Amino acid sequence: MAARIIIHRDKTFQTMESFGVSGAWWAQSVGGWTERDENSPLSKRDRIAQLLFHRDEGIGISCYRYNLGSGSKNSGRGRYAMESRRAESFDVSDTRYDWSRDENAVYMMKKAAEYGTDEIVLFVNSPPERFTKNGLGYQSLAGQTNLPRKNYHKFIKYTLDAAEHFIKEGLPVKYISPVNEPVWFWTEKQEGCHYRPRQVKKLLEEFADEMEKRPSLKDVKLSGAENGDIRWFNKTYCRIMAGNKKIRRRAGAVDTHSYFTKLPVPIFGKAVNDRAAFLRRYRKFMDKHYPGVPLKTSEWTHMKKHRDWGMNSALVQARVMFEDLTILGVTSWQHWVALSDADYCDGLIYQFDDTRSYLLTKRYFAFGNFSKYIRRGSVRTQAHCDDPSLLVCAFKKDGETAVIIINPEEGEKTVSFPEEAGKAQMFVTSETDSLAKYDAEPNNIFIKGKSVNTLIFR
Repeated sequence: MAARIIIHRDKTFQTMESFGVSGAWWAQSVGGWTERDENSPLSKRDRIAQLLFHRDEGIGISCYRYNLGSGSKNSGRGRYAMESRRAESFDVSDTRYDWSRDENAVYMMKKAAEYGTDEIVLFVNSPPERFTKNGLGYQSLAGQTNLPRKNYHKFIKYTLDAAEHFIKEGLPVKYISPVNEPVWFWTEKQEGCHYRPRQVKKLLEEFADEMEKRPSLKDVKLSGAENGDIRWFNKTYCRIMAGNKKIRRRAGAVDTHSYFTKLPVPIFGKAVNDRAAFLRRYRKFMDKHYPGVPLKTSEWTHMKKHRDWGMNSALVQARVMFEDLTILGVTSWQHWVALSDADYCDGLIYQFDDTRSYLLTKRYFAFGNFSKYIRRGSVRTQAHCDDPSLLVCAFKKDGETAVIIINPEEGEKTVSFPEEAGKAQMFVTSETDSLAKYDAEPNNIFIKGKSVNTLIFR
């Protein structure tokens, strides 16, 4: 018997802003792949940008997170897990910037905008090395911030100058995120900077003050504080972003990372490993204390060793997206790296630098089930399915309804909608399909096992 799905278009929730990816660690390499793509008239770098950001020829990702690096690649200093984890900086001296640096990554950012991305976030893992205590892109001692108070203004000036530079070049810079995962101790392997909550507050207050003085940044908002684990969302950081009047005036939302690594602590069991329960508590806290303040997922990846380009990882990603959208009610959902060069369950596309080649994963296509069809301004509506094993959510915009159906189980399913819903176009990602298009009748829709499906009703 078909599971019945009912969409209540008059019961609405958050309005979506974007789906995004970070350009960290891959764009500085892939942005130099100028040779022609074997399956396209474009160069390899342009084809990859098209696959990510073009709505018709790719999956229409609308948000690009540009890594405003510390300069570890320019200096060569420090211990990094991989050379690709280093990043360039435009900072040269108090009186000079070199905007020719980070050429490949800047090229990919510009290409994203050309292909349709209308939201760029400038995010910072570590301030420029010249401003840090130890002259490195990470701190020497755990628990200590690497940005001295006397250099706050220099860091702020540099970051805002970079934003103004890219805006003048016609790029849609909408957000600046100066602090990334401040709770962690960054002592080597990749760029990062630890901050205590009061340091985050002071730094963002000064960012807000300086942004108010620059008319060219009137439409640019602060993003943050990008805490690193959904369980430790930490009310302190929420109060910094949503409760501080000065910061709130410039902040678009409370941005958090949606990582959740299960802890092997049998004595606590589900108390520390129930992800959905943490999301519900987070949502309840925000509704009580800061109603109307948007939440965003600004980073997530699978956090699992070894490469996986199949449906198992794609379904983990799809479930996290579903939970963040329906329980936490985020208005933007952003994946960590778009491409990955590591032996890790990471990225939407795998890159192979030795052969300058790439491989699309099922994560790429499952991400497209959301990013390609849930556009800016789409409003989430209530969706009910009488089969609890299916994960169903719906969004409406301009007389069109997009319904996401995730079937995490091996077995096939059949679903139905009310007859008045009419015919639908269906886009399927499964072991055998990669956003494959089908026509669907509302009273008998076949859902493959281990699949992510998007139905478009007009």
